[in-house]
Amino acid sequence: MEAAEGQRGRDGGSQRRSPFDIIMSQIRRKRSASDRKPLGRFLSRTSERTAIPEDAESENRGQSPEAAAPVDSQRDAGWGRVCVFLQKLGKKADSSSLSLAHCDLTATDLLELASLLQFLPQLEEMDVSWNELIGGSLTALTSHLQHVGGIRTLKLCSCRLNADDVGALGEALPSVPVLEILDLSWNSSVGGALQSLLGKLQPSVRELHLVACQLTAADAAALGGLVAVLPKLCVLDVSCNPRLTQEVDADGFGQLVASLSRAVSLTVLRLQACGLKPDDLEALGVSLRCLASLRQLDLSCNRSVAGGLSRLASHLPHMAHLESLDLHLCRLKRSDLEALIQVLPSLTALTALDVSSNKEAGGAVHQLVSALPLTQMRRLPMSSCRLTEESFTALALVAPYLRSLDVSWCKVVGGRLPLLMDALQPSVVLELRLSSCGLTTDDLRHLADVCRRGCVSSLRVLDLSYNGSVGDAGWAALFAAGGLGSLEEADLSLRPLTSAPCSAWLPALLGALPRMPALVQLAMQRWSAAPQEERQLRFSVKNRNIRLDWDLDGSDWKTSSQEESQTEE
Repeated sequence: MEAAEGQRGRDGGSQRRSPFDIIMSQIRRKRSASDRKPLGRFLSRTSERTAIPEDAESENRGQSPEAAAPVDSQRDAGWGRVCVFLQKLGKKADSSSLSLAHCDLTATDLLELASLLQFLPQLEEMDVSWNELIGGSLTALTSHLQHVGGIRTLKLCSCRLNADDVGALGEALPSVPVLEILDLSWNSSVGGALQSLLGKLQPSVRELHLVACQLTAADAAALGGLVAVLPKLCVLDVSCNPRLTQEVDADGFGQLVASLSRAVSLTVLRLQACGLKPDDLEALGVSLRCLASLRQLDLSCNRSVAGGLSRLASHLPHMAHLESLDLHLCRLKRSDLEALIQVLPSLTALTALDVSSNKEAGGAVHQLVSALPLTQMRRLPMSSCRLTEESFTALALVAPYLRSLDVSWCKVVGGRLPLLMDALQPSVVLELRLSSCGLTTDDLRHLADVCRRGCVSSLRVLDLSYNGSVGDAGWAALFAAGGLGSLEEADLSLRPLTSAPCSAWLPALLGALPRMPALVQLAMQRWSAAPQEERQLRFSVKNRNIRLDWDLDGSDWKTSSQEESQTEE
C-alpha cells in the first residue's frame, strides 16, 4: 500500500496544485472530524505574519533603543505565537528543540509552523516524524528553513514524503549548512528520488538514516559516491531496503560497498534485512577491513547469507575496534558459527554479539563462550536458539558480566533458572528477558530470593511474559520480595487465547508498586480480576502515570498464536 501511495505521490508531482488545494485535500484525509485542526488557526494570522520582518535582528542593527523597541516587542509576540501553537498540540515550547512527532499534523499546521520558524533562530533540533498527512506539502516547511540555519538534527520519518518533497528538501539543504543528522526513514517514495537530495548534503553531516525507503540500485550508486565526500559521516543506516541487492541488472550496492573503504569516519553501519547474499559479504568484508574506526555492524535478518558467513569472517580480525556484531535471524549454519568462532579471539574490543533466533547457535554456546572476551561482554542474547542443558550451563559462565540477559523462548530454562540467577553479579544486569521459558513456581521463588538479596537492584526491564505455568505463590513471592526499585518496565502477560485470575497475587503487586518508583510500564495482558480489583489497580497506576497494558479480550496481543507456534518450532 505504501508503494502505491508513493507512486501516486510521484504521479501527482507532474500536475501543479494550488496551496489551497493541497491544504483542503490534506484536511479531508483526517481520520475524524474531532481531530481536525481549524483552518482559521492559520488564516486568521495571515495579515499578522506579513507585518513581521523575516530578519528582525538585522533590522534592529544600527537603530536607536527607541526604534528597536517595536522590534523587540514583535519578537516577544512571535515567541508567544510559538508557545500557543505548541500548546494546542500538547507540547511545551523549547527554543532549541522542536519535537512534533505523532502530532497528526496537516498541511495547514505545516504552513503555520513554517511561519513561526523566524521566531526560533536558536533551533537546533526539529522532529516532525510520524505525521503522514503532511506528505506532498513539505515545500511549505522547507521554503522557510533559512530562518533556522543553525539546525543540526532534522527528522522526517514516516511522513509519506513523495518525490516532490524530497526534491524540495534537497533545494533547502544549503540553507542549513551545519546539519549533522538527517532521518528520512519509513518513507517508501524516497527510493528513486534520493539522487536529487544527496548532492545537496553538506560536509557537516554525521548521521544518515534511510530505513525502509525502498532504495534502488541507482540510489545505492549515488549514495556510494556521496559517502566518500562526507568526511564526518559516522552513522549510515540503510536497513530494510531489499531492492538494493535484488536488481540484478545494476550493481549499485556493489558501488556503495566499494566506496565504504573511503568512509574513514564511519563507526556504525546497519544493513539489516537488505537481502544480502554470500557474494555481498565478500565485497563488504574487503571494504570494511579498511575501516579501523568501525564499532557497530548490523547484518541481522539477512537469511540468504546462510552458509556464506566465512566470506566475511576472514576480514573481521582487521576491525580492531569492533564492539557490536549483530547476526540475529540469519539462519546461520554450523559452518557459519564455526567460522565466526575462529575469529572471535581477534575481536578484542567486542562487547556485544547477537546470534539469537539462529537455532544452530544453541549447540555452539560452549565454543562461543570459550572464544569471547568474557570479562568485557555486555550483551549475548540467546533467545530462540534451542539451548540444551549443556549450552545453558555454559551460558552461566558469561552471565556475571552481562548487562542484558535474554534467553526467551528457550524451554530448557524452566526448572533451571537458579543456575543462571546465582551466577549474576550484584547490581550489574539491567535487562532480564525470560519470555516463554516454561518457568515454574520454584523458579520465581528463587528469583524473589535474588531480588531480596539486592542482586538485581539495578534491573530496569523484566520480561516474564508467556509463563502461565507459574503458580500464584510464585508471583506473590516475587512482588513481596522487594529489591526492584530501579525497575522501569515489567511484562507479566499470558499467552494469546489463554486467561487466568490474578486475584491471589494482585494484593502483593499493589503493595509492591510504592517500592517501584521508577516503573513506567506494566503489561498484564489476559490476566483477569474482579471489577473492584481491576478498579483498584487502574487507580494505583493512574496516580503514578504508569502505562498499563491490560486487555482481557485479547485484541491487543503481543503476537498471534500462529507466529508464536512458528517461533517455538
